[in-house]
Amino acid sequence: MGMGRPKAAWILTREQREQLEGMVKSRSLPAGLVSRARIVLMSAAGKTNQEIARQLGMTNATVGKWRGRFLQQDVTGLHDELRPGRPRTVSDERVARLVRKTLETKPKDGTHWSVRQSAGEMRLAKSTVHRIWRAFGLEPHRQRHFKLSNDPFFVEKVRDIVGLYLNRPENAVVLCVDEKSQIQALERTQPLLPLGLGYVEGVTHDYRRHGTTTLFAALDTATGTVLSCTWIFYGISRKMFPPSWMCM
Repeated sequence: MGMGRPKAAWILTREQREQLEGMVKSRSLPAGLVSRARIVLMSAAGKTNQEIARQLGMTNATVGKWRGRFLQQDVTGLHDELRPGRPRTVSDERVARLVRKTLETKPKDGTHWSVRQSAGEMRLAKSTVHRIWRAFGLEPHRQRHFKLSNDPFFVEKVRDIVGLYLNRPENAVVLCVDEKSQIQALERTQPLLPLGLGYVEGVTHDYRRHGTTTLFAALDTATGTVLSCTWIFYGISRKMFPPSWMCM
C-alpha cells in the first residue's frame, strides 16, 4: 500500500536551525513551544506527519497545523497567538481616579487607605483595587524611615534595652512604663515624603516636642456630671514654663 505523495524536504537556514535547536534545549520555555520546534526540526529531517505525530504523541492535525504556521510565519509562528480575553470592566478614568485618591487623599477614619476602604469608596472589587495598586506600585500601608538617630551610643542602648527583655537578671521583673495619661504635641523633625508611584511614604524616626497635655476626669455618680481638668505644659529648648490649667 502506498504511503501517499512524498513531501519535499525542508531546507532550514543556519539562523532558523540555531533558533529551533536552542528552543529544544531550553529548560525555561513552555513545553508546547519546545514540542513545536521539534516538529519543525523533524520535518526538516524528512519525517512525515504520521511519524512525527507517533513519536511526539500528537495528532496528525496538530503536526500539520504547526508545520503550516512555520512555513507562513517562520519561527515567530510557533508562539501562541494572543487570545481576546474578557472585555475590561474598569475604564481608564476610574483607574486614574483610584490612583489619584490613593495618592492625594486620606480616609476620614484613618491615616491611609486600605484595600477594603478604597474598594467601598470607589465601588470596586477588593481584588480590582489590589491589582491596580500592584500595577502602579502603590503601598499605602507601608512606611520607610529615612533618618537615623545621631546618638553615638544608639546601638549600645538598643542592646541594653532589648537585652533586659530577652535575658532579664535573676529574680528580677522587667516592667515597661510610659506616659499613658499625656497627649504630646509632636511634629516630625523633617517634612513627610508623600506616597508616590513605586515608592512608599517616608517619615523621620524623631520628633520635635511642642508641649504636653494631660487630661484628668471623674464622674459624679449622684448627678451624672463629668468633672474634667486639663493641664497644659509648654516646653521650649528644655526650659519648662509653669503649667497653665483649666478645669471644666
